[in-house]
Amino acid sequence: MAQPLSCDRPETGQVAPGLPCRLLPTQISNGPEQMAVDELLLEQAANQGLATLRFYMWECPTLSLGYFQASAPALAAFPGVPWVRRPSGGAALLHHIELTYALALPAGRQWQPASGQNWICRMHHIIRQTLEAFGVRGSLCAQEEKRGEILCFLHHTPGDLLVAGHKVVGSAQRKLRGAVLQHGGILLMSSHHTPQLPGIVDLGGPPRLFDELAPALRAAFHAATAWELQPGSLSESERQRVAEIRQQRYESDEWNRRR
Repeated sequence: MAQPLSCDRPETGQVAPGLPCRLLPTQISNGPEQMAVDELLLEQAANQGLATLRFYMWECPTLSLGYFQASAPALAAFPGVPWVRRPSGGAALLHHIELTYALALPAGRQWQPASGQNWICRMHHIIRQTLEAFGVRGSLCAQEEKRGEILCFLHHTPGDLLVAGHKVVGSAQRKLRGAVLQHGGILLMSSHHTPQLPGIVDLGGPPRLFDELAPALRAAFHAATAWELQPGSLSESERQRVAEIRQQRYESDEWNRRR
């Protein structure tokens, strides 16, 4: 993030109610595919004014590096793990037993009434409130604490969602001509690759979160924004664009290692 974030301040503006937002089905796929879809959504927000929300999961353990993060230290720490570079910044994430969300918003005060970073607070509060309905109490981090050098979830920053002192939700952004892509990981359970990072279920959350969290978050997002969530899917031309982005960037070893 470009500047310190505080989620304790009151919101400086409310999003306009009744706005249309496409809702894509939950997708399970590999890293290059997921990142290419997210980049497509940012392009559409910037070029077509299209807002989209989606949730997705990972078909195998995958390391994602921040856009500007050096690759060598992270790859040395997780040898043999498939990896991809994110379009957003930040440190490395080991995606395994998690639910990931992506939200793409057009430019304009009706979508982003304050700074785009304000949406990190909004989304994390929505997730926190949803988890409370499952009996999980969380809080938004107020003070930075660095517990490691490589993994994002060992770096607690203001606005991150914590449960029992552990970071379980972190988000990052990428902007394009005023439009914003925000995506983040919701850690459900520890991976054998990162046993030092407990997930929500490890910390006492109910196992039914695996099946019920995504629909609960969709409902909570609708209640918080009063937007019109419109179920949809990617068109054939959109799928072709995803394939193009994936091949040019996220499947390219040269592109991924360029930092």
